[in-house]
Amino acid sequence: MKRLSVGRRARLVFAAAVVMAGLAWSPARADVVVQIDKSAQRMAMSVDGMMRHNWPVSTGRSGYGTPSGTFHPQLMARRWFSRKYYNSPMPHAIFFYGGFAIHGTYELTRLGGPASHGCVRLDPSHAATLFALVGRNGPRNTRIEISN
Repeated sequence: MKRLSVGRRARLVFAAAVVMAGLAWSPARADVVVQIDKSAQRMAMSVDGMMRHNWPVSTGRSGYGTPSGTFHPQLMARRWFSRKYYNSPMPHAIFFYGGFAIHGTYELTRLGGPASHGCVRLDPSHAATLFALVGRNGPRNTRIEISN
């Protein structure tokens, strides 16, 4: 059997100690919480309990409700087009419940009031920021809370 050099043995012992201590080289994990208040038409986003953003949104208009509850991202798509609603663009879409998603919109004047078919619409730059943050931290570490 081949003998290990002292330096190599020391590196292996150090690596084993790091793994056993739970300090293995893995990406940082943060809890992302997205809170959407339908009555205020606002979205607040926090990371590890620290408020990061508070933006106006548009949720479902009359006859097209946005679901309430707690969800996790199910599918993320940088570019998406609605097959149901006239191929409408849905940039930086984060689907959280069936066909419902948080996504960018180009109807900026409608933000702050109910206007969608049930999705949560955001300014495209805000949608890109949220998309990148969820992508970095992972859907499992992201919770979407939607209240009336």
